[in-house]
Amino acid sequence: MSGRLQREIKQSHPFASVEEEAYLNLRRTADALMRAEASLLKRIDLSGAQYNVLRILRGAGKPGLACGEIAERMVSRDPDITRLLDRLEARDLIVRTRDASDRRVVTSKITAKGLTLIKGVEQPLTRLHRGQLSHLGEEKLTALIDLLELARAQLNSVTRIRKERT
Repeated sequence: MSGRLQREIKQSHPFASVEEEAYLNLRRTADALMRAEASLLKRIDLSGAQYNVLRILRGAGKPGLACGEIAERMVSRDPDITRLLDRLEARDLIVRTRDASDRRVVTSKITAKGLTLIKGVEQPLTRLHRGQLSHLGEEKLTALIDLLELARAQLNSVTRIRKERT
């Protein structure tokens, strides 16, 4: 199995480390998975980040969420969450309101139109994800999830330690 990525990207020299090879494999695989999802979402004129925000707001329910809370829950960080919300609001997929007691707080909520839009794409996305990954089987997928969560936990730990030192 080892060396497949090296051939795919036509790299003549071996990777500097097994960690580099694993990282680049992860990036290459994530890109392939995300391109297929992006293609499906493009049909309804949504980006992955916009779809993610709509799902987050659906999960938040009637109270909605402030901008910072949405950003914390994003699967992939978006540096300009405000502009992302602007585009969703312009399409009437979300509404934003200012808190009466603290005008600095703006709460976003999904609209009925937003709910209808994401409901219509859920089944196709589920089929897509199953088609992409079901061949691995539940046991390997569970192991993959565990490994990815372990890697992320280590990254979070290193980031926290760096912040404490500064």
